[in-house]
Amino acid sequence: MDANFNTYAQAAAFIGAAIVMGVGSLGPAIGQGIIGKAACDAVGRNPESYTKVRMMLIIAMSMVETSAIYALIIAILLWNAGTSFGV
Repeated sequence: MDANFNTYAQAAAFIGAAIVMGVGSLGPAIGQGIIGKAACDAVGRNPESYTKVRMMLIIAMSMVETSAIYALIIAILLWNAGTSFGV
């Protein structure tokens, strides 16, 4: 059986990129849902604090979103590594 290790490495890079994006976007999605629920509850309890809650919501959402962006960057790097094996 003739093994082509470049093809295996390319396939592993592509599968790794898919797994990184799948798992890397799951946590931020759950976190954003929890943050949104907490903000809605806070505004429902105290409507006058809408501006403070909105600012904290924006800051918290941006902090949570950075982990998804890091996962996207890693997936892009793996994808580029997988395409460089064919050269």
